[in-house]
Amino acid sequence: MIKSRKLENGVTLVMEQTSFVQSVAIGIVVKAGAMDETPDIAGISHLIEHMMFKGTKNRTARDIAADVDKIGGQMNAFTGKESTCYYIKTISSNIDKAAEILLDMILESEFDSREMQKEKKVICEEIKMVRDIPDENVQDTMTEMVFKGDPLANSIIGTATSLRGISRNKVMKYLHDEYTRDSIVIAVAGNFDEDEIVALFEDKFKKLRKSKPKKKHKREKFEPAFKVKVRDIEQSHICIAIPALKQMDPRYYALSLLNNILGGAMSSRLFQNIREEKGLAYSVFSTLAGYTDNGYFSIYAGVAHDKIRAAIEGIKEEMRLLEEKGITEEELATAKAQVKSGYVFAQENITGRMFSIGKNMTMFGKIITLEEIVEGYDRVTLEDIDDIKHMITDLSGYCGVAITAKRIPLEKYVTG
Repeated sequence: MIKSRKLENGVTLVMEQTSFVQSVAIGIVVKAGAMDETPDIAGISHLIEHMMFKGTKNRTARDIAADVDKIGGQMNAFTGKESTCYYIKTISSNIDKAAEILLDMILESEFDSREMQKEKKVICEEIKMVRDIPDENVQDTMTEMVFKGDPLANSIIGTATSLRGISRNKVMKYLHDEYTRDSIVIAVAGNFDEDEIVALFEDKFKKLRKSKPKKKHKREKFEPAFKVKVRDIEQSHICIAIPALKQMDPRYYALSLLNNILGGAMSSRLFQNIREEKGLAYSVFSTLAGYTDNGYFSIYAGVAHDKIRAAIEGIKEEMRLLEEKGITEEELATAKAQVKSGYVFAQENITGRMFSIGKNMTMFGKIITLEEIVEGYDRVTLEDIDDIKHMITDLSGYCGVAITAKRIPLEKYVTG
């Protein structure tokens, strides 16, 4: 059973008890991420996430790692477009120690200027690494293009230039402005005592500001655009994308199933046509990403340099077939089984359950139960798919990015 409550300090606590395990996962989720940044501090959310592990008033960086190891814990963090999460998984008897470590990091981190300079260098190497991985680079570039004029276009990792301009004072201001009590959700899943969890967090976070004003993000009208990056690489990477539905749109269930049918599994249309039948790509898939107020649908393929046009023609062929003939009952049934199973499998992991309830409460202000999600997919009909397929079938509305060995007329390939 999932329970949520607002603590006296203004922080939201959401809990899901599972008595048949002997572990617990605790996450502190902050509604602050890349989309809350301005160009001059691009990457600051990610930098802060790194710096939380670099020492507090009570622990050195080594102490943090050692103390987590002493309780047999697994600790990590990640930064997203809309939020940042810090978490520990440990055995239930060590829940108090895990909570204390997380609180020490969030509330007492030093953000030493010398350590920050070292960590900036680490992140700059991370930026280079992403740039040197073409399949990641092409999709990051696509996200920036499809959300142009929207804060969702902001890079999570930032740039070397923006990182250089982030001072300790800017970090402390960002923390003051964004890490407020009303923006924090504590998510706990596993075997624990509810009263103990409440007691661990009830009187904490009071040094943080109570609240922050809600942001109103301006958005530009979407316009298709194309970019070709020429690199000395052995394989071409192409990605096309179009804005889609926000995650809480009732039609998202239907679009998610359609994504699975097109390119979300080995039996999907794109995989079977472009890889299995035509032998044009080793990797080809589609992705649906939903956020609080926006989303996108994309198709990626890694192909030989001389097969780019043929692969795009294969994608267009599948889109025409989808538009003209729709899908079958068998395809819909298979997609439902696959998508529901994937979600259920993820929820069978304690950390996965913590992520799920934490994200739902942080981004949407409510818990969406497993039963609600399964029912949402079960309700989708062939008519529902027909009603939304036009959102993705017309390639003239897509953006396109290619990383390849020589310049190509990508826009002509996609829209011609």
